[in-house]
Amino acid sequence: MDWMKFKNIYFAISGIVIALGVFSLIKWGLTFGVDFSGGSVIEYRLKSSVTETELTETLNKEGINLTSVQNTTGSTYLFRLPPISEETKNKIDDVLKKKYKEVDGLRFEVVGPTVGPELIKKTIVALLVSSCAILFWVAFQFKSIKFGASAILAMFHDSVVLVGTYSLLGHFYGAEVDFLFVTAALTILSFSVHDTIVVFDRVREINKRSGRNLGGLKGTVNIALTETMVRSLNNSFTILFMLLALILLGGTTIKWFAVALFIGTVSGTYSSPFVAVPILVTWDEVASKIKPKKNFFKK
Repeated sequence: MDWMKFKNIYFAISGIVIALGVFSLIKWGLTFGVDFSGGSVIEYRLKSSVTETELTETLNKEGINLTSVQNTTGSTYLFRLPPISEETKNKIDDVLKKKYKEVDGLRFEVVGPTVGPELIKKTIVALLVSSCAILFWVAFQFKSIKFGASAILAMFHDSVVLVGTYSLLGHFYGAEVDFLFVTAALTILSFSVHDTIVVFDRVREINKRSGRNLGGLKGTVNIALTETMVRSLNNSFTILFMLLALILLGGTTIKWFAVALFIGTVSGTYSSPFVAVPILVTWDEVASKIKPKKNFFKK
């Protein structure tokens, strides 16, 4: 199958998704959770058995928006909210006592952000250093800077898609950026590069074992994608089924963490064959026109 015949369509799809995300980021930005913006923490002990989802819905009906609810022990619950006044805290007490009768307030405090500017700066520097290391390592292994740059661009593509989509979810559904989101974003970077290297490695294998003219890099890539597509889809679907179960059944605490992983997995599965590879082929075509060469690998 000639996968690269439709590379402009692949680029158009990615461009539309990224444009929507960038528009959302510019217009609405990201909704930061307590980890980034600080907030209030309240701890209660309830006599009756209650789920986190039920507690969230009970307070939402009263106009009180919770960042998260965590069942720390069998009967103790930790509420995280934006900074609230003593009056709002008393309102929460009244709502819970009216609904669940015996309720003991164990703790109420206002906390600052746990992620400071210095930590954010160090994280960005670490990402840049690791990205450069991946770029040069992939380029060294595949004997071409094109492979390393294509892998890194696909990785950044997944990051932009995830952040942009999360901005939309934050505006319309209240999804917040917290430690779990950062964890999901870093996990997706690894998944994206790993899947891309699988395709690139098959391109290299085909080029080494084939003694016939496959039509240059484009022809080799089409064969590689045909041979790896089923493997990639099967691998991704096993992850997506698990994440879908977490989204539907995992409760409010890890719901948005699973959503972030789900978005990143879909984007990573798409970007490996339909972003990284088309970038590689397009780059090779442009470079060939500027400076024709016999082969895209060094023998």
